[in-house]
Amino acid sequence: MGWDQMRPLLEQGTIDTLYMVGWSTLIAALGGLPIGVLLVLTDRGGMLANAVVNKILGAIVNVGRSLPFIIMMVALIPFTRWVVGTAFGPTAAIVPLAIGAIPFFARLVETSVREVDHGLVEAAQAMGGGTWTVVLKVLLPQSLASLVAGLTTTVIALIGYSAMAGAVGGGGLGTLALTYGHQRFETDFMYVILAVIVVIVTIVQLLGDGVVRLLTRRGRTG
Repeated sequence: MGWDQMRPLLEQGTIDTLYMVGWSTLIAALGGLPIGVLLVLTDRGGMLANAVVNKILGAIVNVGRSLPFIIMMVALIPFTRWVVGTAFGPTAAIVPLAIGAIPFFARLVETSVREVDHGLVEAAQAMGGGTWTVVLKVLLPQSLASLVAGLTTTVIALIGYSAMAGAVGGGGLGTLALTYGHQRFETDFMYVILAVIVVIVTIVQLLGDGVVRLLTRRGRTG
């Protein structure tokens, strides 16, 4: 296969992969952030300590993280079809990608928030700060660099998941690799696809590391 044939396929595959990963990352962040914070707040000694709620949330997160993505994606086909009207293509792949990433990111958020100095929380409470104040003024700002690092890890995991989504018609670079690399034995094209995925992951990691360093530096000088 010549470059003239590869290029349009690569361009569309890359766009589809970025589309899937972008939307699923946004949904995972919106869903995982409050769950992760709630896991800390409802834990023993937390501001909203509630053993029942904490155990239910913990169980949901653990179950979500324990399911192999490819099996979960197949199991979610009826739900995906109900949500977006189809079980195939990049838009359909966003549903299982987001559902798989929410518990993953929630656990990373929990870890990041737990690292915040409890003395800062006590100081905010001593000044009359309620739960919302502590969350918005202390926990999230103080853990922001760690949260960005966790989000970077989530994005990279989603890029890998999106490649697996290609096995069941999710589209993107994963579908191209399987179609042309495995089924049509276009191994050269498959290596090009792998190189593109590596480049995307590297760029995401470099951007994430840069933002983390910037936030850490500001935290030290602030």
